Amino acid sequence: MIDTHAHLTFPDYAGRIDEVLEQAASVGVTGIITIATTTVDAHDALRVACAYDHVWCTAGVHPLYSDQDPHDWNAIRAIAKHPKCVAWGELGLDNKHAKPVRSIQDSVLATHLAFIESCKADGIDLPIIIHCREAFDDILPVLRATTLDPSRFVFHCFTGNPDQARAVLDFGAMISFTGVVTYKNAKEVAESAQLVPADRIMVETDSPFLSPDPKRGTRPCVPAYARYTAEFIATIRSTPFERFHEQIDTNTQAFFGIRAPQPADEILMNPCTC
Repeated sequence: MIDTHAHLTFPDYAGRIDEVLEQAASVGVTGIITIATTTVDAHDALRVACAYDHVWCTAGVHPLYSDQDPHDWNAIRAIAKHPKCVAWGELGLDNKHAKPVRSIQDSVLATHLAFIESCKADGIDLPIIIHCREAFDDILPVLRATTLDPSRFVFHCFTGNPDQARAVLDFGAMISFTGVVTYKNAKEVAESAQLVPADRIMVETDSPFLSPDPKRGTRPCVPAYARYTAEFIATIRSTPFERFHEQIDTNTQAFFGIRAPQPADEILMNPCTC
């Protein structure tokens, strides 16, 4: 499978990326998308992606970094043109944290979406990774007001309830789950994971954050732990892991236009012991 959302440029992995990728591959996580948060981080993400065959990157400005201007949109456009860049983002809104203030987040999101629309008109057509923290009612109307295809959005690190999941699905987007879905105090997130259609679901770690059970509290989370999350979701959906694994591979490859090498069958059959 592919970990669709990790931050390999964060200090947690300095000097350790080879080790992190080897650990992931040993449990069947054979590809990783490293996600940008700022212009500078997007450059770093591209360098990491170019150094490894089965790592890809994104280009964008995270809402929690929206006050770290100036944002170099020309640089982001140039990175987006590179074959190893497979998505915009992450971008969105965050009401969980007091800063940056919403006026800054709103302004950068509006600029970001208009920028993506202009890039699409110029032939740069990438899917879009949305960060939405306690902001579903705020962000969905903004996204609906664009000319962008709803099926090209994925709401990453979904931590909402079933009603919020239905609102995202009604909009037309994909939904991606992290280790939060495995937490005993996140029953509504697990309920949401049960109702998402098979062709609309993906799995990620959001490393270095949010290690799933049984690794909860471990820092950093690593891409290998995507296996725990996938196994948990397969179980609560009453789906054999092999079938669920095949489905999320299909979804990921279709959404991002990428393909990771297939691990040996015995890796897929055996539970994660990382």
